[in-house]
Amino acid sequence: MMRRLVVIMTAWLVLTACKMGPDYARPDTPSGDTWRMAPAAAESIANLPWWGLLKDPDLQRLIGTALEENQDLRTAVASVEEFRAQLVISRFDLAPSLEYGGQAFLYNANRNAVGIPLPGGGGVFFPSQTAAPSGATLSNQSAFAGLKWEVDLWGRIRRSVEASKALLLSREEGQRAVILGLVSNVAEAYFDLRQLDLQVDITIRTLKSWEESVRISRVKLQQGAIPQLDLDRFEAERANAAAQLADLERQVVQKENQISLLLGRKPAQISRGKALTEQVMPPETPAGLPSDLLQRRPDILQAEQDLTAATANIGVAQASRFPQLSLTGALGVANPQLNSLVPGVAFTQLASASLAGPLLNATALGYQVTVAEARAKQASAQYEKAIIAAFKEVEDALIAVQKSREQRTAQEAQVASLRSALTLANMRYQGGRASYLDVLTAQRTLFDSELALARTRRTQLVSVVQLYKALGGGWSPGSSSTVEAKPALAAKNKGGG
Repeated sequence: MMRRLVVIMTAWLVLTACKMGPDYARPDTPSGDTWRMAPAAAESIANLPWWGLLKDPDLQRLIGTALEENQDLRTAVASVEEFRAQLVISRFDLAPSLEYGGQAFLYNANRNAVGIPLPGGGGVFFPSQTAAPSGATLSNQSAFAGLKWEVDLWGRIRRSVEASKALLLSREEGQRAVILGLVSNVAEAYFDLRQLDLQVDITIRTLKSWEESVRISRVKLQQGAIPQLDLDRFEAERANAAAQLADLERQVVQKENQISLLLGRKPAQISRGKALTEQVMPPETPAGLPSDLLQRRPDILQAEQDLTAATANIGVAQASRFPQLSLTGALGVANPQLNSLVPGVAFTQLASASLAGPLLNATALGYQVTVAEARAKQASAQYEKAIIAAFKEVEDALIAVQKSREQRTAQEAQVASLRSALTLANMRYQGGRASYLDVLTAQRTLFDSELALARTRRTQLVSVVQLYKALGGGWSPGSSSTVEAKPALAAKNKGGG
């Protein structure tokens, strides 16, 4: 009857136990139906996998290598494993803990110097001669097993599990953020490298043109057709082009070193694929709906999970101010012996309940609640900031995509006109109908315009990548992961780079 009553009381305590602290509710966040710089679209460019957006095979291999070997990503993966184990540990607190132990000792009454080790590290016991008849031997063997269970009356353990689960989800979103950042960083660095390659080609071609101008000017100077000043000016422009070429070649090597670092490898030459002018990008870059960011961006989801954990920790702090109820049960067996007299095996059993609560430190625990509430406010502010920053990044990327496309079109027309002007200026100069200043100005202007067009081409490509990243690219409806790694690259990327 008594045992049945204990079972009923325990079940009632578990079923009626409450959870202290507030339940998480997503705070009001800014949102909208359309983007400022783009019309609303049901489908977003962010729904594409990264290899569907970045179609250069060499770039895909580089990204695949980075996703396999980058140290930051490996660190993020290990962090997820750590917090997954922490969640399992926290869940074990909900279940009873099982302990076991045993001891055995032997004592001969003829030798007073023999000490008996006490269990639990309690020292050594020296019994007196009168403890047993002369020549008698005392021995004892015992073993026990017990269960201890803390009844989660106030939800402290359950809130702790909630916090651990939220922190695990936060680390998982952090891992996806690292993947998305790694994909975009490798792509941007690769486009930077292809821009530098294009500028090197432009500079080499321009340098050859200046060398030809210097050669012609020397002939004209020997013929007395031009003054020394013309030759000096052409030689100065040739030297300027040679200096820019050296600087660009330095930037190429340093950019290769940067990409190698992203790949998790020592500096090495980077393989090239399509030229900057051959890169394929979608003609349209729809951004989707602003509300999708709350479900797509890994940094927003990470900030929300941090807020969830901080909210759960309020309940942990509040529950710590109340008494904790623990139930204990143990079973044991002992076999004492005295010489040849064996009284038999003795069985023991124990059942107890304990209630313990704070007293002198209650005030300090109250301040722990204040600390937890303050941390939740901080997490809420960071969550709202992450959303606003995400909107800002998307709008910046949208205007960059739009205006860089317009800028590239205008600069392409400018370069075409300047090439025609340089051809005419050279013809007039060689025919003696124009001064060296016409050629000098046309060649310098064309050189600067071609370099600027290369930068604009790179800006347009990078702005698409930045838009993809700002939208949380790689996400698709019904997908649990923000960014996926291309399965086909697993076997190929070992040779990337």
